[in-house]
Amino acid sequence: MTTLKSPIPRFHLAMPVDDLDAARHFYGKVIGCEQGRSSETWIDWDLRGHQFVTHLAPGRGPAAHNQVDGHDVPVPHFGLLLTIPEFHDLAERLRAAGTTFVIEPYLRFAGQPGEQWTMFLLDPAGNALEFKAFADDSQVFAS
Repeated sequence: MTTLKSPIPRFHLAMPVDDLDAARHFYGKVIGCEQGRSSETWIDWDLRGHQFVTHLAPGRGPAAHNQVDGHDVPVPHFGLLLTIPEFHDLAERLRAAGTTFVIEPYLRFAGQPGEQWTMFLLDPAGNALEFKAFADDSQVFAS
């Protein structure tokens, strides 16, 4: 058996959606992911080299929340770590698309270990996304 190794480990994540056309527009046009294979019930996306899949699964319940830095953070959530310019570019693209933020883009933990820009939003199916950017990448796992 051959063991395949990538230079950067990649993840596979499948999330439920209730409308594949809305997912296609949001992840393809607004977020900017390239679409891969698809069927009548799912779509593969290239999320910066990670395999992200939206699966048609209508009728799921609301997400839980936790308090982080004075904000009500939706759980579960997922997203990407971006550079600061990429973060601000995406925030502007989301605003231009009329996105309503769960938590508006802001600087979290200012002056503390792990200082980061962050924003939370929901995709059309209600899945929570967080995009963030660290000025100092060594602070990603700072305690």
